[in-house]
Amino acid sequence: MDFIQIDQRIMGVLSGPSAVAVGVSGGKDSCAVAIAMAKYLEDSDYQGPRVLVHSDLGRVEWKDSLPTCERLAKHIGWELVVVRRKAGDMMDRWLKRWSNNVERYTNLECVKLILPWSTPSMRFCTAELKRDVICRELVTRFPGKTILSVSGIRRDESANRKKAPLLSIQPKMSSMKYLTTGFDWNPILEWRLQDVLNYCKDNNFPLHEAYEKYGSSRVSCAYCIMSKADDLIAATSCPDNHEIYREMVDLEIRSTFSFQGGKWLADVAPHLIQDKQINLMRAKRNAALREEAEALARFVSDASAA
Repeated sequence: MDFIQIDQRIMGVLSGPSAVAVGVSGGKDSCAVAIAMAKYLEDSDYQGPRVLVHSDLGRVEWKDSLPTCERLAKHIGWELVVVRRKAGDMMDRWLKRWSNNVERYTNLECVKLILPWSTPSMRFCTAELKRDVICRELVTRFPGKTILSVSGIRRDESANRKKAPLLSIQPKMSSMKYLTTGFDWNPILEWRLQDVLNYCKDNNFPLHEAYEKYGSSRVSCAYCIMSKADDLIAATSCPDNHEIYREMVDLEIRSTFSFQGGKWLADVAPHLIQDKQINLMRAKRNAALREEAEALARFVSDASAA
């Protein structure tokens, strides 16, 4: 299945001064779309530059993610560009968010503590550590060109992705200084999960060890705010992920905010944190007290407003 979705707008971009960049995480979908895109551009005699681009999220990532991207680049014969957030990795971002919040609270600049973690409705993890750093790299790398940023989004992954367009303007790649414009292109929107798996197999590309060895259904951060329980368990079965697991649990305990709403990451693999159980119990009690205090404050505020 080499079929990718394309329309006249995209064909027009490809016929002019353009560049193609495929974002790759090491996950199955980005691997599949990269292989399909390489074949399409070769068959269409596209003459512009093309790269794979990977945003390294640091110690929260599976250790096999970057090596998988490197294998992929070798497999299709493209350059792999690796970008990183200059201010630190994903864990640094969560830690800094928490320390900043505590400082504001201590200085009476806010009346409510804010959780350190990103959430499904506030995914600064994706925006700041992936999209923003990738777009900055592409703009400076390809001055004077229209940039097509390709991803492996598929409609059957989620309700939100079901609504994803084939092509959309990416404002972060529009630069007066570098004379660039940019678009996000999702060429495998209609592929199903089995299509992706079959395609990687048919093209002799071994998947990330998170799937093959540990049974995870997805690859992003080892412990992702969007992960299902089975995938969190799969991540804890890999020894490479134990150190960051303990660091994340430490932040849960210090902040009294669970990693996923009411679900504590600490409960996924209690055998890895035997020495933290007393502190965890105290953190859960404090979380309940904090929530009660916040509810009372809202009640008083509403009553005063009335």
